[in-house]
Amino acid sequence: MHNNYHFLNYLSGELDNKLNGTVISQCFSQSRDELVIQFETLNNPFFIKASLVPTFTCLSFPKEFYRAKKNSIDLFNPIIGLKVKSVYQFRNERSFLLNLTHDFSLLFKMHGNRSNIILFEKEEVSELFKKNIPLDQQIKLTFLDRDIDWSYETFVKHHENPEKLYFTFGKLIWQYLESLEFQNKHVEQKWELICDIRKAFDAGRFYITTWKGATVLSLLKIGTIQQEFSEPIKAISEFYYTFTQVYVLQQEKGKLTSTINSRIQSSRNYIKKSFAKLEELTKEDNYKNWADIVMANLHVIQPGIEKVKLHDFYNNNELVEIKLKKDLNAQKNAELFYKKSKNQNIELTFLKEAIQKKEKDIQELETQLCTIEQFNDLKAFRQFASAIKTDNSDISEERHLPYHEFLFGGYRIWVGKNAQANDELTQRLSFKEDLWLHAKDVTGSHVLIKYQAGKNFPKDVIERAAQLAAYNSKRRNETLCPVIVTPKKFVRKKKGDPAGAVVIEREDIIMVEPKL
Repeated sequence: MHNNYHFLNYLSGELDNKLNGTVISQCFSQSRDELVIQFETLNNPFFIKASLVPTFTCLSFPKEFYRAKKNSIDLFNPIIGLKVKSVYQFRNERSFLLNLTHDFSLLFKMHGNRSNIILFEKEEVSELFKKNIPLDQQIKLTFLDRDIDWSYETFVKHHENPEKLYFTFGKLIWQYLESLEFQNKHVEQKWELICDIRKAFDAGRFYITTWKGATVLSLLKIGTIQQEFSEPIKAISEFYYTFTQVYVLQQEKGKLTSTINSRIQSSRNYIKKSFAKLEELTKEDNYKNWADIVMANLHVIQPGIEKVKLHDFYNNNELVEIKLKKDLNAQKNAELFYKKSKNQNIELTFLKEAIQKKEKDIQELETQLCTIEQFNDLKAFRQFASAIKTDNSDISEERHLPYHEFLFGGYRIWVGKNAQANDELTQRLSFKEDLWLHAKDVTGSHVLIKYQAGKNFPKDVIERAAQLAAYNSKRRNETLCPVIVTPKKFVRKKKGDPAGAVVIEREDIIMVEPKL
């Protein structure tokens, strides 16, 4: 209600008493939506600060204001040195006018997110503070006064839709009347409420109150009253300070809450995917059993065979078919299975540790959310928020899996996140049978297509992985990109080479379009 006509009527009246005869010495802006005007009086300077932020437009009257040496610009230069003759409040309009000498005047149009301050010379628009409201160029001062018929007879004609009749009441007043079930009352009862509202307006008392969860300046004694005033300048100045403190606190709390909720959701998604990977790896974890079975049957396995059926002593001695490398003897095949099992265990351990870390992070973040709700003081909250950033500085740096996973055609495709992740992906988390891809002759991600026992890599899966390798390289913006494709066993790293650098002993090249 701080921009309501009924309050502005009081405010402009007090301004008329204070500013009549004063001289404007400065008019400047230090931010896009703020204008400060300094008036010289017989005693201390008088300041008007107009904050015209679209989400919160409000005037205030600080006792002191120190202009910054930088990022400050003079505005409305023609009025500097001019004297204030009077302050005029337009009837039933959320605007008032500073009448100045030399036929200049300054209009304060307090229309919410369309508020503006407009300089007139001889009643013609000369300059706009906010130039992004072009319709303000067409304002005519002679048309701003408006009349309202307050008679009972007129009210009776419009009692079912009084908002258009009493357009100066504003949102707060109609909310208040709605809370009294205004529309359900008889005509006479409605009229009594309208008269009560007008009496409250005439009382000249101003309240900073909490109404429907918001801090408001009201001429009605409603909600939870925080402060009461008899002077409009003091009332709106204190309201501006109170509201901005509450508003900024709510904004900053909301921003931090949103960030923490995003972290929680991200962690939950990570845990969900990681459990799915754990389940998949656990189902495929037969390598150690196969190795043990092969070692127990070295004497019966003939050299050069590609598969063998043996009794599985881990599963009631049922026959299990085990595929072998025909160019390796039985013991070497068992060693290969042991190595694959070890690599799987490394990945399993890595996933379990990461899940535990994420679960702990979620608990801490949920505790922080509860703490945020308890703050009512901006300074204390900012200290807490600063500590949060310090305490959780490792959240963005915590150890994730070194790859992004894509699923295509039933195959898992892993794409390294950076140079260090490429090393970990290729050296620690790959099998010899995995297919390795990389954009040719440029830096980029290492890409793996995970091997599936007994299956050849489908052509469309290889092409999809190659597209990802091309996209995650410096050839991303090229029409076609050559991509190296080779089994992982032909990729090795020399001692002392930088992160991500490898030697490729055998390769094929395919051309693909880079695509995520």
